[in-house]
Amino acid sequence: MSSPPLNVLITGASRGIGRATAILAGERHWNIGINYVRDMESAKSCQAEVQVSGGQAIVVAADMKHEDQVRELFDAVEKEYGTLDGVVINAGITAQAMPLADMEIERLKRVFDTNILGAYLCAREAARRMPASKGGRGGSIVFVSSAAARLGSPNEYVDYAGSKGAIDTLTTGLAKELGPLGIRVNSVRPGIIRTDIHELSGDPSRVDRLGNQAPMGRAGEASEVAEAIVWLLSPASSYVTGTFIDVAGGR
Repeated sequence: MSSPPLNVLITGASRGIGRATAILAGERHWNIGINYVRDMESAKSCQAEVQVSGGQAIVVAADMKHEDQVRELFDAVEKEYGTLDGVVINAGITAQAMPLADMEIERLKRVFDTNILGAYLCAREAARRMPASKGGRGGSIVFVSSAAARLGSPNEYVDYAGSKGAIDTLTTGLAKELGPLGIRVNSVRPGIIRTDIHELSGDPSRVDRLGNQAPMGRAGEASEVAEAIVWLLSPASSYVTGTFIDVAGGR
């Protein structure tokens, strides 16, 4: 007898790792809330791919650094599908590669607001809804961190790396906080992955240059990261919490 489909919200799901995760979850016939900020066309095409793969999906615009939009995002997905079983906190940004000495305060605020504050607000909303004591049924929260949290990204993205270090700390603390409430909290740390984040940061050649330096000799694919995320969302990882899965080719 097959298990019922899971209801999963994925932030930043219109492209890259979030998109790949939504499509893979669709293959399991799950119900997906696809969050995006600006690119509705990409979000709609992701929705179509999820539906073709066998899942159900809605698209909801929300900027994670605004708590009212985060709350409305959760409301919209729960109104459509009911109680959430999983939340993937994936939305994040970076900027052009440069040493810290050259970074303007506006850049730092932008990166930290989205990558740290946004993640905290989303995790807080999940913690307010998913426990059985609050009308939920437990489940799984998966953060998308980065190997940069371990490596530091010197002379390139120490701001981004630091923001992901904060996510790692949140993963550890929240796993202990929510474990007694039936919620597992884990993090996936991608390495050099083929997504458009490298082009958006002004260095499209970076993915091949650094990917070739990894012990596995290549960059990773978003679909490979999605496999780890979907496993952490699924009952197959039912005794896994407070854990970090590095999908980084050995870096």
